[in-house]
Amino acid sequence: MYGNIIFDNTDGVLRITLNRPDVYNALSPALISEITQAMLVAADDPSVRVVLLTGAGSKAFCSGADLKEAALSGKSAADILKEYYEPMVNAIRDLPKPVICKLNGLAVGAGCSLALACDVVIAREDAYLSLLFVQIGLMPDAGSTFFLPRMIGLARAFELASTGRRIDAKEAHAIGLITKAVAPADLDSETEALIQYYRNAPTQAIGAMKRAFNQSSHSSLPQMLEWERENQNMLFQTQDAKEGISAFLEKRKPDFQGH
Repeated sequence: MYGNIIFDNTDGVLRITLNRPDVYNALSPALISEITQAMLVAADDPSVRVVLLTGAGSKAFCSGADLKEAALSGKSAADILKEYYEPMVNAIRDLPKPVICKLNGLAVGAGCSLALACDVVIAREDAYLSLLFVQIGLMPDAGSTFFLPRMIGLARAFELASTGRRIDAKEAHAIGLITKAVAPADLDSETEALIQYYRNAPTQAIGAMKRAFNQSSHSSLPQMLEWERENQNMLFQTQDAKEGISAFLEKRKPDFQGH
């Protein structure tokens, strides 16, 4: 079913590994389509509590667009973005479950955009990100122009986009571009700890938070107060909320089941 990703859906965790290490996991139309499809599977499968996105190999998470594959497709840049990149980014952002990016190496161009679309990014300290678009005469795409200013402010966003310089993981963490930078030897264990946290968290509450934060970037305070009211009312009726409140009153650890 999948030829460009490694797909593993086990025990509430959907692990997606970009699997084109010979080209540093460059984003071909086929790879993008498979990432999108995997995210849609996660959305439709109630057993999935958390998604992990990473890259095969030890050098790259994703080196960006596969320009050769794009040229061979015969499609315009607009067509490629509309048919492939936009559905992928929307699938990640619309997924009402946490998406963790394990940044196991460089994330360049659209590969950087892909990482920024995730909810949590944990990187090895020797990894780096780069909005390399400007160095081939292009502007950032795949959602970067939306995410960057909101994450790090307009001035920093412009500097990073207009120079395309490398941002090492420690700097990326310091400026709020990623969630965490860890020693290479600790990347797997730190990521697994995060996965297990979300695997046992109240999934519907996490999904409602994600939707609310998506909404907040282009909403007024009255709109967000209404959004909070409606979603909080829905959450109060879930089994996890009932379990969480009972556990709090009984002074025990809650056993969340994701529904």
